[in-house]
Amino acid sequence: MRTIIKGSEPKSLTTHRSSPHATYANYQNKADLRQSLVSEQHGLCCYCMRRIRKEDDTTAIEHWHPQSRYPSEQLDYKNLLATCSGKTNKELHCGASKADKILSKNPANPQHRVEELILYRSNGEIASDDELVDAELNGVLRLNLPFLVSSRKATLDGLIDFLSKNSAITLKVRDLKKHIKEWSGQGDTGELEEYCQVIIYWLQKRLRRS
Repeated sequence: MRTIIKGSEPKSLTTHRSSPHATYANYQNKADLRQSLVSEQHGLCCYCMRRIRKEDDTTAIEHWHPQSRYPSEQLDYKNLLATCSGKTNKELHCGASKADKILSKNPANPQHRVEELILYRSNGEIASDDELVDAELNGVLRLNLPFLVSSRKATLDGLIDFLSKNSAITLKVRDLKKHIKEWSGQGDTGELEEYCQVIIYWLQKRLRRS
């Protein structure tokens, strides 16, 4: 999970919200909304950081505060995120598992500082020293399902292999900072690599030891 910087909402959402009896259900331009959300998330699911696509209707539009409990926020762009389908090998995760549950932290709220609360273990597990957040990662979002753990571990193993083969240049402070900037997509409007925050977390750990 990484911090999402919200951009401008699509004009179709602004127009629809100002119309009489507007609801999320009768909003007809969800493809327009999906494209905006996927773009500002750099092509990554807001929870697990798997690849999502603007054109893929299996990419789900997520209400961080669920519609059933916060109907006044159903068309609030700040409350809207994009997630993967949340269904893999018959296992539910991310938004599909969350459903109408409430999370304590919103990745699109910079004040919640999700990147500072989450850690990635060397075995591929995601965790938090905050007991509530840790419980939500496991019990609500189910981000430690085996296939997600193995995918994050494969990403981390790739970094470890790269560092071991290029230690002469990659262990320098300036190079670590450069790699962190590249993986975080600073100043870039394109797609980020899947599970990029795993790499950033470990590069930052290495940087702190340098």
